[in-house]
Amino acid sequence: MLYTSSGSGSVHRTFVSSHGTTQERTSSDRILFSAFVLLMFFGLMAVFSAVGFFAESKGTTASALFGNHALKLFLGFIAMIVMSKIHYRMTLKLSKLGLILSWVLLIAVMMTGDTVFGAKRSLSVAGFSFQPSSLAASTLLLTLSGLIAAKQEYVKDFARTFVPAMIWIGITCFLIALEDFSTAGLLFGMSCALLFAGRVPFRTLALVLVLGGVGGYGLVTSSAERTSRVEQFVGNIVQLPSQELEGGEGYQAQQAQIAIAQGGLTGVGPGKSTQRNFLPAPYNDFLFAIVAEEYGLIGALVVIGLLTVILLRGVLGVAMGVADPDAALAALACTLFIVLYGYVHAAVSVGLFPVTGLPMPFMSYGGSSILFTGAMAGILLNISKSLYKDQDKPFFIG
Repeated sequence: MLYTSSGSGSVHRTFVSSHGTTQERTSSDRILFSAFVLLMFFGLMAVFSAVGFFAESKGTTASALFGNHALKLFLGFIAMIVMSKIHYRMTLKLSKLGLILSWVLLIAVMMTGDTVFGAKRSLSVAGFSFQPSSLAASTLLLTLSGLIAAKQEYVKDFARTFVPAMIWIGITCFLIALEDFSTAGLLFGMSCALLFAGRVPFRTLALVLVLGGVGGYGLVTSSAERTSRVEQFVGNIVQLPSQELEGGEGYQAQQAQIAIAQGGLTGVGPGKSTQRNFLPAPYNDFLFAIVAEEYGLIGALVVIGLLTVILLRGVLGVAMGVADPDAALAALACTLFIVLYGYVHAAVSVGLFPVTGLPMPFMSYGGSSILFTGAMAGILLNISKSLYKDQDKPFFIG
């Protein structure tokens, strides 16, 4: 076996098979791994500044909360390493069990969950808070990846492909949407992207979008809180007077935009944020705004740049480089899970989207999000090991 390196950021193990053909298998993608670690590092710096006001309200210290966040990041890092060692096909086989378990936990949240900011989204177990929606989102995407890959021979069959897919998507998104509409909406969009990438016919995909749109409209109009958020977003677009926003539903978005504006090009400096005292959740829902305030446009672009590196590397470098449909679709699923949460989080901070409460991957203060983002990153790294120099034609190209 020979070891060589390349400019692509990967280490290659070249070996000769029993048939005499030479193949080249890569280790985990170094560029992806580096981007994940850098996001964690940025998260440590940003959260240390943002938790000050939160610590006072909890009767603790910023150092204690920072230590708690560092521990969560460490566990997320361990999850990434562990999942990178487990073959992706084994993970896909177990994803259905994880998804069904998440349904049970989501129902438990509705019955006995903790109420935070007016919504029940988490369960407390032995002093630890856990959000089942993170488990549900990750396992749904993995389940869909395996399902669509297994049905490629009859992917256009309505009964054998569309119906099973919609059962998994419908139940999961409905249970999440009852208390976390933004996560359900994003998850539905990612599921549609997987269906499209998996060669599901456009007519079938259009039906999925119509059903999702109808269901989403019903959930929004049935909740005064969700309707208020949409009205707030529309109000920002038509530029309501600032005094109307200060005391109303646009307060969070306004404070986030003030933070970004104060940051300018280079920021006010680490630990010098003033808007962290006004934003309801600067350590989580609006962490990107704190990054932009303290590190300026340059810091914000670094975060967006890292997410874009993950997107390009995950899609073009991994998903489009493997022949196995399971690997290709799972790589796409993992990439979307990591990147889209970050893009939407940033878009909310700058006022492009309504306030959602979605975390910035590897950065926001939240154990469940970090743990499952780490797991999905590990799966993507494991799939990156399946790249072969002289393999069959890649799934997305064939």
